[in-house]
Amino acid sequence: MRSIMAMLAGVLFASVTAGTAQAQGTGGAGSEGYPSKPVRIIVGLAPGGGVDIVSRLVAAKMQLAWGRPVVVENKPGANTIIGTEYVAKSDPDGYTLFMGSTSGFSMNPHLYTKLPYDPIKDFAPVGVVAVMPMVVVVHPSVPVHSVTELIAYVKANPGKLNYGAGATTFHVATEMFLQMAGINVNRIPYKGSAPTSAALVGGEVQMAVIDSPAVMAHIKSERLRALAVTPAARSELVPGLPTVAEAGVPGYEMDVNINLFAPAGVPRDIVAKLNGELRRFVQLPDVREKLAAMGMQLVGSSPEELAANIRRESARLGPVIRKAKITIQ
Repeated sequence: MRSIMAMLAGVLFASVTAGTAQAQGTGGAGSEGYPSKPVRIIVGLAPGGGVDIVSRLVAAKMQLAWGRPVVVENKPGANTIIGTEYVAKSDPDGYTLFMGSTSGFSMNPHLYTKLPYDPIKDFAPVGVVAVMPMVVVVHPSVPVHSVTELIAYVKANPGKLNYGAGATTFHVATEMFLQMAGINVNRIPYKGSAPTSAALVGGEVQMAVIDSPAVMAHIKSERLRALAVTPAARSELVPGLPTVAEAGVPGYEMDVNINLFAPAGVPRDIVAKLNGELRRFVQLPDVREKLAAMGMQLVGSSPEELAANIRRESARLGPVIRKAKITIQ
């Protein structure tokens, strides 16, 4: 009887230990054994954009540091929903990650009547990797040189100007600007920042709130005129330009964050290891130089800061989206 009891106790102990190890991560190794196989970073956009480029830089540095393959997989479609849902339903073992902008987490819940994922409950934030400032630009034919002059001109010439917007982020950013400035400008939709900037240069539209990388060359060549940057603080990437808040729309703040997420349930020590890798990544001189040339600033926030940012932006942008009646079917 004693032998049988001892054997049962051993089996029970082994089962509990195995269950605990499995809950802590793949193979029970936790962050010490992570990664032990290839890591995938899912991007919900097509290759070539800012999020994709940042993802590939991060993947290359992680692979170099860990000696394990880190690959980027693009799963574009449905305003990033396809890629986001894929990661939300992946195993929470730290081997499938998601790189995306603010829109999929802070805007999509207000743009769609139903989402196949919960941006708060289904993800473990890792950190903000980089921020991409936006700029308010006008075609040189518009006789204004500041935000206050632009507002006055629109009020004096109702219906005369059109604005271009590709991605939903820029649509919402522009609508928030118009709402806070108390003006109306007609929207012309485009399929991305590249066609929007081309339309601006060609005079098809006269203004836009757009990501800086898409228009920096045109600003330098004076084919477009920049009036202000959208973040809360001035950008070292566009020196000399005031913020929109400084230039006449107090309280305005908008930029594009590029963030890293894991599925909810990933062990905390793995999230901490990923965050530590991001913090190391953003300090690398070659990375900073490459992204600065594209108009991006590296951040490297904590998981808690990213979670707070998602909630704050969702609460701030929801009313803008509803007032502008922006919906996506």
